Amino acid sequence: MSYQALPPIQHGPANAVRQLAQLAQLHGLVQRIAGEATGTAQPDDALDRSARISAAYDDAMPVVRKRFDALAAETAQWAASGVEALLQGRSDAPPPRAAAARLAEELSQVRGTLESLLGF
Repeated sequence: MSYQALPPIQHGPANAVRQLAQLAQLHGLVQRIAGEATGTAQPDDALDRSARISAAYDDAMPVVRKRFDALAAETAQWAASGVEALLQGRSDAPPPRAAAARLAEELSQVRGTLESLLGF
């Protein structure tokens, strides 16, 4: 797998929703590598949550939005590096479940922090 630079972060409520959705997908992938069960949200629940996140980001003070954007960008970078490292193992070796579980735990904590910044 080759390294690809992440595109520049765009700001705004739609991007906040996209960032959290991407982190949720990445979290689900890491959980599967770790052998953990992943829950699936109902489409209506996901749409409702996206709308609430977008509104919360829009209503947040500028300093909160900047903190959210910075933490989301930082998380995306280290999480992508972590997933890349997990996927670079030998094909005949078992998946690195312990490392994936630790990465999943970190992703869960950061997702919670991001959501709490927006009042969730």
